[in-house]
Amino acid sequence: MKRSKTLRIALAAAGSIVVAGCGSLIPTASAPAPSGERYAKAGAYTPPRTAAPAPRRFASTPQSVAANSSDASCLAELNQAGARFNPVPDTYSAPGCNKLGTVQLSALSGDARQVNVSNIGPVKCRTAKAFNAWAQYGVDRAARQILGSRLERIETMGSYSCRNVAGSNRKSAHATAGAIDVSGFLLADGRRISLKNDWDAGTPAEREFLRVVHRSACKRFGTVLGPEYNRAHEDHFHLEGTGAKFCR
Repeated sequence: MKRSKTLRIALAAAGSIVVAGCGSLIPTASAPAPSGERYAKAGAYTPPRTAAPAPRRFASTPQSVAANSSDASCLAELNQAGARFNPVPDTYSAPGCNKLGTVQLSALSGDARQVNVSNIGPVKCRTAKAFNAWAQYGVDRAARQILGSRLERIETMGSYSCRNVAGSNRKSAHATAGAIDVSGFLLADGRRISLKNDWDAGTPAEREFLRVVHRSACKRFGTVLGPEYNRAHEDHFHLEGTGAKFCR
């Protein structure tokens, strides 16, 4: 009898050890599951769900990777300023010629309504932002205050062009879509003010208007060249970038 009782106690102790060992493998309500694992109510193991990796974008150069956030910020600012545009895919045309971080403008901001723009190609976003601000605060307001009519359209001779600076081997800012050439302005009352015809030969009000918008451009762009710079610019304003200031 005593031996039988001792055997039963030994078997019971062994069973406790087995149950305790299984408990370390099967989580219960009092034993939380290992981190990152999920279990069904019945106790069966369900593999953890992992999110699909986000698509990766590869830039062609380290510089363009660094510029991505800056470009996105510029696009948001240009949109908030009221311009109408479409981003242009980055392309390389030839050595020293490219369209990186550019937009295609279709309308600019004005005080009362949008201003059209003609003959313009892709232009760097930062230059486009300066151009948009100049159209509203420099040109449209000057047209209404000096000429008595709002601005309807800014006429350009283009923006992007894979070429050198005239008479040199140095690439023009146009080769990287960093400059715009402006030749004239159409007013809502039908008048057309052009640099070629009106810088010197226009009415006193028209000449004043052109000089006021020239000075306004010098406050917003890095380089501004006009009829008083040289004969190559007698029929347009060359509006370039937003960096160091050079105004003629």
